[in-house]
Amino acid sequence: MEHVAVNPWASLAYLIAGVCFILALRGLSSPATSQRGNRYGMIGMTIAVVTTLLTHIPMIDLLVVGSTPAFDYSAIIARVDYVTMLEILAAIALGGVIGLLTAKRIAMTDMPQLVAAFHSLVGLAAVLVAAAAFLNPQAFGIVDEFGQILTVSRIEMGLGIAIGAITFSGSVIAFLKLNGNMGGKPIMLPGRHVLNLAVLAGIIGLVGYFTQDQSPWVFWTITALSFAIGFLLIIPIGGADMPVVVSMLNSYSGWAAAAMGFTLHNSAMIITGALVGSSGAILSYIMCKAMNRSFISVIAGGFGAEAAVSGGDAKEQRPWKRGSAEDAAFLMQQAEQIIIVPGYGMAVAQAQHALREMGDKLKAHGVRVKYAIHPVAGRMPGHMNVLLAEANVPYDDVFELEDINGEFAQTDVAFVIGANDVTNPAAKTDKTSPIYGMPVLDVEKAKTVLFIKRSMGGVGYAGVDNDVFYMDNTMMLLADAKKMVEEIVKNLE
Repeated sequence: MEHVAVNPWASLAYLIAGVCFILALRGLSSPATSQRGNRYGMIGMTIAVVTTLLTHIPMIDLLVVGSTPAFDYSAIIARVDYVTMLEILAAIALGGVIGLLTAKRIAMTDMPQLVAAFHSLVGLAAVLVAAAAFLNPQAFGIVDEFGQILTVSRIEMGLGIAIGAITFSGSVIAFLKLNGNMGGKPIMLPGRHVLNLAVLAGIIGLVGYFTQDQSPWVFWTITALSFAIGFLLIIPIGGADMPVVVSMLNSYSGWAAAAMGFTLHNSAMIITGALVGSSGAILSYIMCKAMNRSFISVIAGGFGAEAAVSGGDAKEQRPWKRGSAEDAAFLMQQAEQIIIVPGYGMAVAQAQHALREMGDKLKAHGVRVKYAIHPVAGRMPGHMNVLLAEANVPYDDVFELEDINGEFAQTDVAFVIGANDVTNPAAKTDKTSPIYGMPVLDVEKAKTVLFIKRSMGGVGYAGVDNDVFYMDNTMMLLADAKKMVEEIVKNLE
């Protein structure tokens, strides 16, 4: 289709879409307003997509201030490329159907994998747009009078394809690790830091050279190296650091979209990409602080990798106490306050609804019930908050680590369900531990710790044992999390 310059009305529509996206991010910052935030995001995206389509239909010229009042409608209609428009609408419809079916069928436990997959698609889209612009720059209006790609467009194109390719390949590895197709332990390549720096330097150098020489070999070499470094950056990262990886890739996908927005002369893409990129970067920084990681080392990749290798196995030979659902129900009925600590094990067992029912039963007995959420509990930021919200757990009962950690010493029972690394006191005492320095929930300070775990043979995602299992005030409840909670509920009745 012929490219039509964006008119003032289209710019206004893009501005409104951008405001909707900002409101969406604000709404998504809290479970209480997340639905409203999603609605704003959907409205903004609809406005942006419709405006983009209309700016490529000559009828939009009618809205341009100062246009001639007389129009040749037959000439205007003749200029519309109906075949291309039909292809675009068919692609939108197909993508919408796939998205709708995926959203309906996806389990909450698989949300981290889904997010990683979405990031990979954003990265791949950026790569394809950059490739299309390189192969047919005239269609994008990025050539000079000599038929050469504009220098600024080469920079945008080089950055877009580099960031997009890194996002795609890195997200594929993250998906495979989260989905269990690859092991959670880091894959250590010899001399990986030198290799990563060499590849990164090569990409930066070639992007600079691309501004002087638009030969195909330069463009495709940038593409190949960018795909490669995406794999190299994420492969050495262990499972315990995966929440940070997800937020980091989220940021990368945003910057890739923003870069392609410049190539497409689309202000909505620039605004949206910048919002996603900056918010993802801020989230990555917050996650790094929550895990005591260096933000720079996250960007470089392979953070926490050496330590993860030293993770030990579970120490079954140490003495521990086993309890039953009856024991747990009795102890909790006698308590004044209980703090529930959910983790990925709760997500896998889909125990959030049974957990909420247990909390309601305890409240009926006059027990104060609170939920403690670690920033990296689960496999992505906010994973536990979403699961608890799905089960209609009151937002006022859910507290972040810094708001509730001081209450464990005055709590009768800490009820840990499927959370391992985020409750491990080794993070505070063992300098050889891969999670050393990471802020953890002080569950061991409670009078009694009830710890639900499938068996004593497993270890957390970081691959280290948890000393809480063997403490005198801990009672291990070995069973499937959902079944154990349901048994506790029966005994509470």
